[in-house]
Amino acid sequence: MSSQAQPARQLFFVYAPDKTEEGTFERRMSVRPTHLEVAKERTGQGLIRLGGGLMTPESIATPDAPKKLIGSTFIFEAESLDEVKRLVEEDVYFKSGVWDPEKLVILPYAGATPLP
Repeated sequence: MSSQAQPARQLFFVYAPDKTEEGTFERRMSVRPTHLEVAKERTGQGLIRLGGGLMTPESIATPDAPKKLIGSTFIFEAESLDEVKRLVEEDVYFKSGVWDPEKLVILPYAGATPLP
């Protein structure tokens, strides 16, 4: 039995906007099943505490409006910012050029309400 304490896990906010170039939405949709599969695994591991897609305001203008995804956001629970950065960079949306790496934001997060 090890007497060393595990490093404390912290919460991190991730804002990952999509690139605005032509074809990004189609690229997003083509790799979405893989992204969702990995997100489900990481949620099961307790790494992703909350996550989802960001949509344009027009996506909710009417009940039957087409949904246009333009980015992603997450609350991760991990040991370090570097670990979260590595996990984000391993995601198929990052690797396939959906997310804009120049606009990616990863910050420590202090929640004011309980996470689901």
